[in-house]
Amino acid sequence: MKLKVCGMKSNTSEVAKVQPDYLGFIFYNNSPRDFDDNIPKLPNGIKKTGVFVDEKVEVIVAKIEKYNLDAIQLHGHESPEMCRLLRSTQKEIIKVFSIKDEFDFSVLNDYEDVCDYFLFDTKGKSPGGNGYTFNWDVLKDYPSTKPYFLSGGIGLNSIEKIKAFKESTASKYCYAIDVNSKFEIEPGLKNIEELEKFKKSLNRT
Repeated sequence: MKLKVCGMKSNTSEVAKVQPDYLGFIFYNNSPRDFDDNIPKLPNGIKKTGVFVDEKVEVIVAKIEKYNLDAIQLHGHESPEMCRLLRSTQKEIIKVFSIKDEFDFSVLNDYEDVCDYFLFDTKGKSPGGNGYTFNWDVLKDYPSTKPYFLSGGIGLNSIEKIKAFKESTASKYCYAIDVNSKFEIEPGLKNIEELEKFKKSLNRT
């Protein structure tokens, strides 16, 4: 499984040395991790991902150009048509859906052809970074073959749960693990030692 570290702000260069596959930068004013800085030069192979919540297409395109983003994560109520428009940027499109104890997978149908990945996060007060894990058993009924990111409250203490999940049929199309708040000293400042431990453990599962 790939690794995405989201909510970057304060120590991006140090996190990049852990070699995650994706680094997420949140462009959302209401987030404590709202990014408005320069992204340092990153090692090859790390995809810079812009995270947006119900943002205008022209604003997203401007951020793509300013930060040379590789992927776009849509964390709001973006329509399939908006995803279709953004595909013209030739960037990876990740569409987020929030889950608690159940989920109507039929809502994915209209997004199948207009995004590259789905991301399943925990439904909470904020669009993301709530620090809680949803019921992964819901994904046993995943009807699609589109690869997805698994997110929501994942931390060092989740390794055994991830290992068990990888052995289940629900994980067949799980492409990446997405982490954020459980590895923070404060919003946007990541705990490097814990990220290193997690990545090593993830590689062993």
